[in-house]
Amino acid sequence: MSTSNTSANSTRTVQRLAFIGTGNMNGAILRGILASGFDASNITATVRGTDKAARLADDTGVLALATHDNADANRRAVTDADVVFLGVKPVGIQDACRDIAGSLAPDTVVVSVAAAVTTAMIEAALPAGQPVVRSMPNTPLTVGQGVVALAGGTSASEADVAAVVTLFSGAGLVRVVAEDQLDAVSAVSGSGPAYVFYLAEAMAQAGERLGLDAGLSRDLARATVAGAGAMLDDPHADPSALRTAVTSPNGTTQAALEGFDAAGIPEGIASGARAAADRAAQITQELGG
Repeated sequence: MSTSNTSANSTRTVQRLAFIGTGNMNGAILRGILASGFDASNITATVRGTDKAARLADDTGVLALATHDNADANRRAVTDADVVFLGVKPVGIQDACRDIAGSLAPDTVVVSVAAAVTTAMIEAALPAGQPVVRSMPNTPLTVGQGVVALAGGTSASEADVAAVVTLFSGAGLVRVVAEDQLDAVSAVSGSGPAYVFYLAEAMAQAGERLGLDAGLSRDLARATVAGAGAMLDDPHADPSALRTAVTSPNGTTQAALEGFDAAGIPEGIASGARAAADRAAQITQELGG
């Protein structure tokens, strides 16, 4: 499959992809793109270790290169790529950019998956004019129900950003935002899956305190959160309306929700999200952004 995206003035066709690093997030993105029908033979990925490279190649059909065995693996991977996904940890992303800079075509779109690293920081480590798109994905990409926010850098055209939107769209909800909104996005959807898992843990613990077997309580909490999430997956779903629909006046659910309000849970969630956004901004400063 190739991907064509049209803006007002141009069309961008994506035929070859490169993945620099295939850890949890970049690996999830890779699998999501493959699931959408992209031809595995047109993808090159790098990974640490020969055994991991062999497993990745067997599992996905992509050309997998081991960076430990080949110092040029990353540069080889990006050669002739239309889009490059950087799955490098924030502290190493600028070094990775400098490493591949000389092997990129001028119009290759470089997509960052690293939190807190601005497009300006990435652009500074790449040739002038290199298109850069910063992404903020979350882990449900692994099951095709992720959320991805994208922000284009100074040299990324509408067609460049649209091409990246299309690549991600097979794995979940994709939205283009202003870059200064990405820390807030990270606090809601980037870290959000952990909030939901935290809720499921708390529900299971509550069931145990009420006398349920630990395994049964865990299963009830897990299946309930998953089922509610499936209901929210409807694009027209309104969380408030869904909550109201299962809250009978003066019933048990209303009593629980009033208990949550009294405990300050809404304020606690807002405080946690603010802390996440503030930490993202702090990391950016620590990295020199």
